[in-house]
Amino acid sequence: MDALYTAVATATHGRDGRAVLSDGSLDLQLATPKELGGSGKGNNPEQLFAAGYAACFASALGVTGRQAGVDLSNATVTGEVSIGKQGGGFGLAVVLRITLPSSVDRGTGGDLVDQAHQICPYSNAVRGNVPVQIVVE
Repeated sequence: MDALYTAVATATHGRDGRAVLSDGSLDLQLATPKELGGSGKGNNPEQLFAAGYAACFASALGVTGRQAGVDLSNATVTGEVSIGKQGGGFGLAVVLRITLPSSVDRGTGGDLVDQAHQICPYSNAVRGNVPVQIVVE
């Protein structure tokens, strides 16, 4: 792969520390979720992954829409990232909920969502490793 861009972030103290981007544009307090025994007073890696995946998939959907001449600018993507025990460690599962504009018929919209899933870098990164369920609403 020829990198077009590289993001750099540094995290300290794991789930109860900080995450900072190298350009200083983001400095987050991290906290373990209450559901996992933490304070919940900060963001956690699953939230950040959900936000990143949703944004990336929305961009991929925009690409497939433009290529097909279909306006998907009002589409929304909601990412849900779950963490749970898997074998002797932990694993993730993802649900992507896509809401398409009412002007897009279900067949065309479904095809464009499938195409977006093939070109989205997050989808390509997790394919075969993390179960991803796509729900078109």
